[in-house]
Amino acid sequence: MKRTIVVITLLVSMLSTLQAQDVKPFLGRWGLYLPGGAGWLEVRQEEGYLDADILWYGGSVVPVDYVYMDGDQLIVTRIREMVRERDEDKNPTRTQYRTELLKFSRYDEILGGMRIQPEGNGIGVNTTKFVAKKIPPLPPAPNLNEIQYGEPIKLFNGKDLSGWKLVNPDRTNGFKAEDGVLVNKPVQKEGEPRIHYGNLRTVKEFEDFNLQIDVKVPERSNSGIYLRGIYEVQVADTYGRKRDSHNMGAIYSRITPSVSAEKPAGEWQHFDITLCDRHVTVVLNGTEIIDNKPLYGVTGGALTADQLSPGPIYLQGDHGKIYYRNIILKPVIEK
Repeated sequence: MKRTIVVITLLVSMLSTLQAQDVKPFLGRWGLYLPGGAGWLEVRQEEGYLDADILWYGGSVVPVDYVYMDGDQLIVTRIREMVRERDEDKNPTRTQYRTELLKFSRYDEILGGMRIQPEGNGIGVNTTKFVAKKIPPLPPAPNLNEIQYGEPIKLFNGKDLSGWKLVNPDRTNGFKAEDGVLVNKPVQKEGEPRIHYGNLRTVKEFEDFNLQIDVKVPERSNSGIYLRGIYEVQVADTYGRKRDSHNMGAIYSRITPSVSAEKPAGEWQHFDITLCDRHVTVVLNGTEIIDNKPLYGVTGGALTADQLSPGPIYLQGDHGKIYYRNIILKPVIEK
């Protein structure tokens, strides 16, 4: 009897070890290389269970609804609420929940991913294939006092859009130079089809740098400054609001400013932003609101999931009217 108990205990222990070994290759942070965009996934094992956060193309980093192992695959589930309009005499609305699956299989040092999403009418599924690559560990926070910079680069000449281009050339350009200011006016015409305005990016690409830029945000307007095309510094009319990771100067949905330093809508504001070794410092209107914080992954709207390659400065132009001026970049010189 004692021998049987010992054997069962050993088998349970071996099974738990095998399960842990199966899970281990999936733990950590992953860049999701999606068709036409980027995402991010972090898988953790906490107190004996799995948990994960995800970014899928745009929007915010959010918790997944469930994550589990199925054999040698990692399965992530996301539940989407759908409200359907129905016959008013019977039931005016009906709330349903659609579950989409993300399946990950390991191939050497990368993951093969597939999203399986039921069609909105419940007939058939839509699949998206993609690749996930492990994000290298973060380096230590840099000593900002020891950084050396190259010659300043004036990114906007105040006269025209030389050195800039649309991220997507098929979109409409709402940006133009007016009296030394880079202005975006995404105007919609009443009664006509919606115009899809584009984001504006520098032709040149950069690694680490310091960026100085002035911005004026009209009331209730919204934009964003993307560092290396992957990290969004939020630009929005959030004066007087409670601190949040979606407020002015935040790294969108990732880093909340330590203090509120934004001005009321319609006033010029100044950003001093340093990106170095995947850490970011943001000074807004002379007040440091993000102090050399690590960047664990890209933000919504990133051009790529690659955090190690050079990229452009890009300005969000598909949200609302915005004004930029005095855009100066100083590249970090590697020792």
